Amino acid sequence: MESCNFDIIYETGDYLMAREVPGKVAFSKLVTVEVLVDKTLATDREVRMSFVIKNEELPLQINNHCRRMYELVSQAIADNRQWSLIDTVAG
Repeated sequence: MESCNFDIIYETGDYLMAREVPGKVAFSKLVTVEVLVDKTLATDREVRMSFVIKNEELPLQINNHCRRMYELVSQAIADNRQWSLIDTVAG
């Protein structure tokens, strides 16, 4: 999260919330990432996580700030050799 310009603001064993560091975009465009860890399917070699990336910006354009941050986080996951990006859904 930190490499994508997010500060972790809340964390438990199976949930993490991070918010984009303020200063580069308007407050309404700041992106929040929620990470949900599915411990029910966890093994010694694999843990599944779901990422929800959102902000308060109305999606009037396809290539808006939230979409760009979504792509940044997705690319960071894909570039990490220890992680495997299984599926991605944007909406």
